This record gives sequence, C-alpha cells and structure tokens, in this order.
Amino acid sequence: MLVGVSFGTNDLSRAVEFYDRLLGELGMVRTMKVDNEVGYGPVGGQSCFWILEPFNQQPATRGNGTQVTFKASSTDVVEKFHRTALELGGSDDGAPGYRYRPHYYGAYCLDLDGNKLHVMHEAD
Repeated sequence: MLVGVSFGTNDLSRAVEFYDRLLGELGMVRTMKVDNEVGYGPVGGQSCFWILEPFNQQPATRGNGTQVTFKASSTDVVEKFHRTALELGGSDDGAPGYRYRPHYYGAYCLDLDGNKLHVMHEAD
C-alpha cells in the first residue's frame, strides 16, 4: 500500500513557499518539517507528500515519466491550482481541460525543480 510520495528540491525554502500556497488550493497543509524535508497532508492528518533535499547531498533531479496526481474537489479547483502554479513560477505542461474519459478534468504543470504535477477532478 502506498503511504506517500516525495520530490527532491535544490532550494527547499523556495519550494516550501511554492507548495504552501499551491497545496493550500487543495486543502492540504504543512504537516511536518525536520532537517531538510517538509511534509504535507490533510488538516489534522498525516503527511503523504514530501519535498526534500536529497539525503546523499547530490543535486535533486526529476524523473522522466514521473508525476504526482492530486485530486481536486471541482473543475474550478483544477483551474485555480494550475493558475497558482504558474503564478508562483511553475511551468505549464498541459492546460486545464477534459481528457481521457467523459467526466475527467485535469491539468499538468511543473514545479520549480521541473517535477511534474497533475491535478484532476472526475465528476460521478
């Protein structure tokens, strides 16, 4: 069973500023900070997403084909998440829109280190 996912960063303070605001759009908050890592999760819940400086002290790199998908409560939240990522210095990697299935609405962006983020909402 998957417990969480982490992304490496080369500038933790800048990444924390980015993710504090961006994940706030989904109702996620900072749940922990120790040494060179910060965790995020639901209010009152456990961390499930971390950003960190790599333990081996080598530069953080992104994976080709790697992404993290976040679930949004509505298509408006998908759009706000994507817009906020771009306002904070992230890059567009797929504008908000319907894709894959009739009720699947999603968007893609890259964080400040080039890690791929996907946000989606699928109506019942």
